[in-house]
Amino acid sequence: MAPTAPRPRTTTRDPEDIARRLTAWLDTRLPGAKATGVGVPESNGMSSETLLFDIEHPEPPLRACALRLAADPAAYTVFPVYDMPRQYRTMRLVARHTDLPVPRVLWLEEDQAPLGAPFFVMERVAGRVPPDVMPYTYEGNWLHAASDAEREHLEAASVGLLARLHDQVPPEQAEFLALPGEGDALRRHVEAQRAYYDWVVDGRPRSPLIEAAFDRLTRTWPADPGPPVLNWGDARIGNVVYDGFEPVAVLDWEMAALAPREVDLGWTVYLHRFFQDLTVSFGQRGLPDFLRRDRVEARYAELTGHTPRDMDFYILYAALRQAIVMLRVAYRQVHFGEAVVPADPDTLILHHGSLRAMVQGSYRY
Repeated sequence: MAPTAPRPRTTTRDPEDIARRLTAWLDTRLPGAKATGVGVPESNGMSSETLLFDIEHPEPPLRACALRLAADPAAYTVFPVYDMPRQYRTMRLVARHTDLPVPRVLWLEEDQAPLGAPFFVMERVAGRVPPDVMPYTYEGNWLHAASDAEREHLEAASVGLLARLHDQVPPEQAEFLALPGEGDALRRHVEAQRAYYDWVVDGRPRSPLIEAAFDRLTRTWPADPGPPVLNWGDARIGNVVYDGFEPVAVLDWEMAALAPREVDLGWTVYLHRFFQDLTVSFGQRGLPDFLRRDRVEARYAELTGHTPRDMDFYILYAALRQAIVMLRVAYRQVHFGEAVVPADPDTLILHHGSLRAMVQGSYRY
């Protein structure tokens, strides 16, 4: 996919209709209040949808809000289930047990009637987010234009978020995030991804590359995954709001789960490499010294006393998980007539080259 290619649609909902219905619902929680300035942020993803709005009221508890709305089930969703109460409960748990800057959650609505799907409302925190489109590794955005010292500060602070999350939340308080199945937390996590992959390819071509990656995971399974901790799930800087280069809001807890620490660490390292490799493939230098694996591992070990183990396995696992998501997004484009299925379905995975190199053991970090 060229960097100038049109972005796949992120919603099938009518913003004006949502604004009217949101105002009606808000009046039941804060009589006389009106939702104004309802809009969709540029960074809105293709999973749960985010709506930004302000509260207009003589004495509002706050004015700037964000709403997380479960994906429209009729819109060929990226994930099979959108559990908004689970996200809401996770954010409250993290806020209660850690000093992470988690936005304060205000209301949870489990009834689908008001907006067509469950949702929750949280405070909106001002700041800036490293962009995904175009990725922050490309020239022309605030993070790429920053100095080495500024990026180093952001990197250190961001790794610190993971260290504090993993250390500060008592795992027994997060048991509701334990994935179903048998075996330890890592086994359950990987089996959940296998089930997700089977759902993605149901009625569609299977991916030999993804299946080969699962096979390599089996062959290189860690001897001791260690005890599980609360994993953020989508642990990357694109889910953090920064004031300058300091984190002020940690967002998107949709993929939170109990798992080994390295599941989060592998995702953090790989998601940067995903953008970096893409940038280099289009002839730019990117940010090769930012979020380097060795620095992330060393800083995490310094902060927690836990030296990351089996990181080749966990980075491959992150690349595999990203591949499944990308395959679903591609099949979503096919569903909406924005793309066609090629002869080799693996080419629908944007990072198929790097994933294949990992499977073959030839990827260079």
